Amino acid sequence: MNAKKLVMLAVVALLVFVLITQPTQSANAVSTVLGWLRDAAEAVITFVKNVFS
Repeated sequence: MNAKKLVMLAVVALLVFVLITQPTQSANAVSTVLGWLRDAAEAVITFVKNVFS
């Protein structure tokens, strides 16, 4: 097994562990990241609208 696969397996195992042991905090983290992505998408849309108007 190469190092890249081993690291990926370790990361996935850590994520599963955190999801199982701290589900509320994990849900809050996902909500925060989704909020950042939404804000970024809205900023890009606003930029494109201003460029073409």
